[in-house]
Amino acid sequence: MINFQRTINEEGNLEGIGLHTGKKSKLKFVPAVINHGIKFQRIDLDGMPIIDADVDNVIAVERGTTIKQNDATISTVEHLLAAIVGLQVDNLLIQIDEEEIPILDGSSIEFVKCLESCKFKDQDAARNYIEISDKILYQDEKNNVEIAAYPHNNYRITCMVDYNSEVLGSQHY
Repeated sequence: MINFQRTINEEGNLEGIGLHTGKKSKLKFVPAVINHGIKFQRIDLDGMPIIDADVDNVIAVERGTTIKQNDATISTVEHLLAAIVGLQVDNLLIQIDEEEIPILDGSSIEFVKCLESCKFKDQDAARNYIEISDKILYQDEKNNVEIAAYPHNNYRITCMVDYNSEVLGSQHY
């Protein structure tokens, strides 16, 4: 794990089609200052509102994650945010001219490639970490959902998804 906050060194651009809206959108990745966090900016809307990439802003999770703040929404953010977290980027402004992140190839790889091409810049501030000191269990029996988090000396995630579908089957990672 990286001990200092980081951003990108130079701007980057991507464009593609939204999976659910079918609309073309353009993304611009912009370096951000210390403690800025990850934020989206809807440059197509009046006032160009900012939407923090924060779990408290999640308004929908059906077939994609949608976040909303300042009367603006961004949908299908999960693959882009996975790339940002995986690359350990702490501070980034993502400008977008539509309501949905492009799906690209359906994975995070194109986001990863674009962000890597921007080069990373370590910043002069310590990263913030969440430390799990006791096990955390969550169960939603109505929706047949279980989530568990356990203390561990390293960063480790094990995931299993089962949609009870013969076509999809269960998936483990």
